[in-house]
Amino acid sequence: MILSDFIKLLESKNELIRIKEFVDPALEIAEITDRFSKSENGGKSLLFENTGTDFPVITNAFGSEKRMCYALGINNLDDISKRINQLFTSFVSPKMSFFEKLSLLPKLKQVADWMPKYKSGKGKCQDIIIPNSDLNQLPVLKCYPFDGGRFITLPMVHTINPENNIRNVGMYRMQIFDEKTTGMHWHKHKTGATHFEMYKRLNRIMPVVVTLGGDTIYTYAATAPLPDGIDEYLFAGFLRKQSVDLVKCMTQPMYVPSDVDFVIEGYVDTHEPLCTEGPFGDHTGFYSLEDLFPKFHVTCITHKKNAIYPATVVGIPPHEDAYIAKATERIFLEPVRLVVSPEIEDLDMPVEGVFHNITIVKIKKTYAGQAIKTANALWGAGQMMFNKIMIVVNGNIDIHNYTDLIETVNKNINIDSDIYFTKGPLDILDHAAQSSGFGGKICIDATEKFAEEKSMENKSENQKLYEFINKNKFDGKNINAKITVVFDDFVDVKNLQHAVWLLGNNIDAVRDCAIIGGNLIVDACMKHKNHKSIFENREFIFTRRCPNIVCSSAQTIETVDAKWERLNVGEFISSPSEKVKNLVFSQNAEYINQKN
Repeated sequence: MILSDFIKLLESKNELIRIKEFVDPALEIAEITDRFSKSENGGKSLLFENTGTDFPVITNAFGSEKRMCYALGINNLDDISKRINQLFTSFVSPKMSFFEKLSLLPKLKQVADWMPKYKSGKGKCQDIIIPNSDLNQLPVLKCYPFDGGRFITLPMVHTINPENNIRNVGMYRMQIFDEKTTGMHWHKHKTGATHFEMYKRLNRIMPVVVTLGGDTIYTYAATAPLPDGIDEYLFAGFLRKQSVDLVKCMTQPMYVPSDVDFVIEGYVDTHEPLCTEGPFGDHTGFYSLEDLFPKFHVTCITHKKNAIYPATVVGIPPHEDAYIAKATERIFLEPVRLVVSPEIEDLDMPVEGVFHNITIVKIKKTYAGQAIKTANALWGAGQMMFNKIMIVVNGNIDIHNYTDLIETVNKNINIDSDIYFTKGPLDILDHAAQSSGFGGKICIDATEKFAEEKSMENKSENQKLYEFINKNKFDGKNINAKITVVFDDFVDVKNLQHAVWLLGNNIDAVRDCAIIGGNLIVDACMKHKNHKSIFENREFIFTRRCPNIVCSSAQTIETVDAKWERLNVGEFISSPSEKVKNLVFSQNAEYINQKN
């Protein structure tokens, strides 16, 4: 469903608010979006019709499970996983008769029908050419006060493997430097970065084309954790049960969907010095600090008539990226089960875990050590390698019901024998790891134990599972829970959502955890050069820069408060930043706290 039709559908379902009052793309759109994103069930999607440019901006379009289903054309997020299972099993059944194999031919044709199709001539996306290819004509957002500038936040970045011509479509934020250049923020683990290194070795200029909008499925496909070599537009064809029509770009040797709203064509000079990009208020709820990345040079910008500019705002969860992640969790459950670990029955990635920090796994357990086997299998599978806290359970439990989950974990774990530590790759955005992109992981085996796993009596069977306390109340002696998590004194430990979010972000599981007297102690304080470990006789040396927490400025909050009635968006919603401003200690993107 193309973006303009999706907006009509959302409006018909009372899921969209049109805002006719002028709202500045610099800071104001993000602040208003943040207020709705954190409302019950994701609030409403927002169409800002007066942006000071020729183009309206839509935000929070995917910001609820209901809207995510609308975007994918399904009734339930589990529907696609079931389709994948049916397709997979129909092709791999080992004992098929000749006639049964003949029955698969229509399915093979169906797969062919999903393949992208290359069309001659221009597409609707090329109706209008922006004069001088000027990026400043677009309503690009600046989201937070310490951002390095304005960022394109929903770009579908097209690159091509120069050795086999296989296309990749990824989503990497793009900071606007001037009217014709941006940063290209692809991390070393991403396919775009791999292609960049390949072009560099070949001493070639790298063509890159960025699209925005079009079918809502394209945006999801660009975020999906597909294996290398799987075309995102084949996946999009599978999702929408219809092939994607591609047209040739005007200045680059690449093809893009004919129905996208915007096309930004250009290149990366692989021998040009890397440029400073960032900071950016990221989906972790912290700024990603400035770093060196390639520069993207624009050669042409085109758009369809009545184009709509899609943008997303991220930060302290929840935001609409949480619902995109939830779609991925449900859609890829079946491939994970089929390819990685067949004992997996369900997965849950809590929104507070910002995709990669926390994962809950339910398995069908048949032998001792299976929880650890499953954890290692998942840590070796695609983007699951970035996970650092994994909880594994089994039995008759709904892992999406966190009350039941806590009871199950408490019943089944013995801290001395059921906690497993290791090290491995972490997300580049993980700021607490001792080294960038590499650090500690923890698996909590909360499965029901077989006889050979019961190595000792549970010393703490009558204790509650966890306690969150502030550092000034922790003396290392009065331990009242199996798991004690220690936070900075300025953290409200009664706000469980914020506490779990900070826990996931602020620990290196190997460095910041200790098993003492049959209890697990976790140091979830902010890590900075002046931090002192809560553990006696454990030296703490941290040389990395610590990012600040994402928070709107007082001036932006006041501006939006003052114009709220004119926005005509309903009952007043206070700024979520008011609840976290006490966590911000410095007036820049780097967290600086001189106190120990």
